[in-house]
Amino acid sequence: MRHTIAVAIKELRQIGRDRRTLLILLFIPAFFLFLYGYALNFDIRHVALAAQDRDGTAESRALISSFVHSDYFTLEETVPTDAGAAEVMLTGRARVVLVIPEGFGRTQQEGGTPTVQVLLDGDNATTASTVLGYVNAVLRDATPIPEAAATRLHLASARPRVWYNPELKSTLFLVPGLIAYISMITAVVATSMSIVKEKERGTMEQVRMAPMSTTAFIVGKTVPYLALSQVSAFMVIGASMALFGVPMRGSWWTLQLLVALFLVGALATGLLISTVADTQQVAFQMSLLLSFLPTFILSGFIFPIASMPTVLQYVTYLVPARYFLVALRGVLLKGVPVGLIQQQLLALSIYATIVLVFTVARLKQQNAGGRR
Repeated sequence: MRHTIAVAIKELRQIGRDRRTLLILLFIPAFFLFLYGYALNFDIRHVALAAQDRDGTAESRALISSFVHSDYFTLEETVPTDAGAAEVMLTGRARVVLVIPEGFGRTQQEGGTPTVQVLLDGDNATTASTVLGYVNAVLRDATPIPEAAATRLHLASARPRVWYNPELKSTLFLVPGLIAYISMITAVVATSMSIVKEKERGTMEQVRMAPMSTTAFIVGKTVPYLALSQVSAFMVIGASMALFGVPMRGSWWTLQLLVALFLVGALATGLLISTVADTQQVAFQMSLLLSFLPTFILSGFIFPIASMPTVLQYVTYLVPARYFLVALRGVLLKGVPVGLIQQQLLALSIYATIVLVFTVARLKQQNAGGRR
């Protein structure tokens, strides 16, 4: 323990002198959250709308107003002809064209269900699907089915309720993923350079000759970064609550345990990289490769794991962010108690233990080779 504390104190002094490491650990995560939190958003607002009103009645104008006042659409222009509708779609001035046929108002006055045509720009399938949902919602509210027809068509009335995210904000889904993504990258990059610096400065020879165990050296290296990474992670979580309204429905102690286990695994990954790489440049590149791609692509952050090929679904079991994301969203958004995330905590513990064992074994091998 005395040796571990001595290494930790030495590492804290080096971190204090290294402004780049402090910047990576404390300020870059908050900057990334601010940048990506506002840039990554699946909610679509102010969709450019063009209207072709062939009816020219009060009812048709009321329908166009329903679109404009929904906050989803912005009326860019009205087009008198089919050629004009095709032109605004072709040039990209409008993503949606609402075509109201003649007789729309008369049909509505007679108690019927009028029909309109909606033209969508499908160059982006995801955006088009979302916009189509907005269109259906506006039409459903603006042109309700007459009561008699509703009785014939609907045998049951559904009243859906959305739990945990009633407004269906994509931010509440994305920000926990950003927390995992940012914490993983900063922790791995920061620690991956720690032992490499010792190699480049020639101080690893002194470490090899020092009367301390390899385990004490690794733990001493990890503890300062773990403390700083914890502070950084909770700064990011606090910023996400202040900037994006992310709730905290669970226990802070559960969150603390979850973040600590995830960071230990991330720091251990960085230390393992530093035992393999010989230069800081190589360590940095390996850190990005092993932290950025798996966390961004294979964790369920952006792409659902269930929709991936079967082979990749098995690969995701090796990505710690997969377990961290499930547990983090559960604690923040649902208030899940610690007993219901035991599998995720166990997986993170196993990952951290295995990587730390490999790191100690690798460093012992290098020390033995150095002494020979």
